[in-house]
Amino acid sequence: MEGLALLRAFGEGRDQTFVDARLAEVRRLLDAREAVGLPVEVEHPDLLAGYRAWAPAYDSPDNAAFAVEEPHVWAILDGLPAGQVLDAACGTGRHCARLAARGHSVIGVDASADMLSRARINVSGVDFREGDLEALPVDDGAVDVVVCALALAHLTDLAPVYAEFARVLRAGGHLVVSDVHPEAVLRGSQPAVRIDGRPARIRNYRHHAADHLGPALQAGLQVAGCVEPRLSAGSIGTPPAEEPGPWETWPWSLAAMVPEAAAAASDGEPAMVIWHYRAPTP
Repeated sequence: MEGLALLRAFGEGRDQTFVDARLAEVRRLLDAREAVGLPVEVEHPDLLAGYRAWAPAYDSPDNAAFAVEEPHVWAILDGLPAGQVLDAACGTGRHCARLAARGHSVIGVDASADMLSRARINVSGVDFREGDLEALPVDDGAVDVVVCALALAHLTDLAPVYAEFARVLRAGGHLVVSDVHPEAVLRGSQPAVRIDGRPARIRNYRHHAADHLGPALQAGLQVAGCVEPRLSAGSIGTPPAEEPGPWETWPWSLAAMVPEAAAAASDGEPAMVIWHYRAPTP
């Protein structure tokens, strides 16, 4: 965080006082090594094990991603006529509930049986199916809209997934994809869970614009829009703290020890990316 703040200071012309303050903080943190504690060794479970552990808390207020993502995804979806919609990687059904309430016929697909079990409790009137993004249990050209929210960051190769999205979409259909922004992944956006009490992180991978655009265009999709919701200094971090919080909130709780650096490093940086595509018409 201090390094990112200093890099932005160089590019944005911050004064020497700012730089001296950051270097003083680095020295203070090094001197306070015992207060910060030893590094935390974490496991990296496979995706299904990770979501099995995360499912009970996935919808909790601690999941701050929803407040950033939902207004932009819903702004697109709310403007579409009622039709057949696929929520791919539907999780616990938050987008399914919104879509069903607006008159759509909804299919929800997820690879995690644990997340689906909660979705079936949370939402009625939705056809939930277990399946992978790379082999969706949906017929060719069966849906008017595909939504895929906050799932693609877990994958290394997006080409098979975009090919599947294009396969199930009808001509002229809409695809809305939200993903964790690569800048946020760089800053430590890796979901924290516990596996049998042991600390673990579900891996997120950095996908830049070309990682989405290349496979989407190759699958025949057309770009209709792209939004990168950005963080503001007022939304970053917590009240200043002298000690780090629990490991589950690292690196975000560590930022409370250096709030000025955290704000300088993250202010105005994108947290999400939302893509809107169209399937071509004949």
